[in-house]
Amino acid sequence: MVIVALGIRLAVVAFCYGDWSSPACFDHWELGSLARSIALGHGLADPYSHTGPSALMPPVYPLILGGIFKLFGVCSAVSSIVALSLDSVLSALTCIPLFFVARKCFGERVAKWTGWGWAFSPYGIFVSADWIWVTCLTTLLLCSLFWIALELEDSNSVKLWLAFGTLTGIAALSDPVVLAVLPILALLACYRLQRRAARWLAPAALSVLACIAVVSPWFVRNYDTFHQFIPFRDGFGLELYVGNNGDPSFWVNRLSHPSHSPVELAEYQRLGEIAYMAEKKAQAIAFIRAHPAWFAWMSMRRAVYMWANVWSFDPNYLRVEPFDLPAMFICSTLSGLALIGLYRAFKTNPAVALPYAIVLGCFPLIYYFTHLESYFFRPMDPFILILASYAVFARSHAVAREPIPVPQVSDARTQLGVAAD
Repeated sequence: MVIVALGIRLAVVAFCYGDWSSPACFDHWELGSLARSIALGHGLADPYSHTGPSALMPPVYPLILGGIFKLFGVCSAVSSIVALSLDSVLSALTCIPLFFVARKCFGERVAKWTGWGWAFSPYGIFVSADWIWVTCLTTLLLCSLFWIALELEDSNSVKLWLAFGTLTGIAALSDPVVLAVLPILALLACYRLQRRAARWLAPAALSVLACIAVVSPWFVRNYDTFHQFIPFRDGFGLELYVGNNGDPSFWVNRLSHPSHSPVELAEYQRLGEIAYMAEKKAQAIAFIRAHPAWFAWMSMRRAVYMWANVWSFDPNYLRVEPFDLPAMFICSTLSGLALIGLYRAFKTNPAVALPYAIVLGCFPLIYYFTHLESYFFRPMDPFILILASYAVFARSHAVAREPIPVPQVSDARTQLGVAAD
């Protein structure tokens, strides 16, 4: 599965890398601008212009891309091929946790269909082979951590808990939205271990300390640079403003963003990053308070768009987004099947279904209220695919049972009877 997935993605890279090899791409690509600054030795800075240090994005992926630019040239053809190939590798490797998660929960047949489905997934191919962003890394880390969280429910291994905490820290410094899901999965594992009367407090505490140790240097850097506490990124105000300023024609008003608007860019340069983000947050909150019904309606539309790719059937909109109609069919079909699979899993074994409900319910929640792009939803695709495969390909709707702990008994004859059962 991994080899086939990688082969398909690399074949697509050969046709797409040119789109990322032009200096003009920096005009609307803050990630590339941050990586360029790193490659030139200026640190994480200048996402839109020469304005100094930035906390607009967490550091992991900009550092990776900056290293690629340093080695292979800033936005050169070679660096574009390397970056897209790296994303393709990350996407292909997602087959591994995806397969084992599906097998643990729903059996071998569903796991095979899910793994091969990911290898040929149109979204998985596009996001990895034609989009240089953190999405593929986030997808791999979230799926891997979901797998570890399932194992934690049956284990109090200190090493496994430390791995979970360390990877959670790395994932949070890649894309903080994962923190909408991972702490809840960890708490669920603790609750289930506690119900089994198994040790959980000390391993879980070590996991938290490992996560803190990973993220602390970034927190310290931000405090030292900006003289205020910025835990992961400072761009929430802009994200809220871009999606909530009165324009319902598109899922995002790009003319409200410094990378597309000379007016906003001039304001960003004048105020500096921290003050600009605070101003955008204040403007967005003021607008939402003045138009609560509009905000509720747009939040619902954003939710529908994330799950079904349906925004508007207006001809003017469809001329701008000609691929929305086929994407609507694919996205809504998979989402519908996934919800059917989740419903059947809850009917059969709620304990197995609950972690999936946590991911599907919590991961996209912030995007409903701020703004979205289609690739924001993509880290959920593995879980959508698992549940859709379960709905369609499972021979029966029985869900793999959780291991049942064997109580400690002193009577040898009772022990033999338990073993025989």
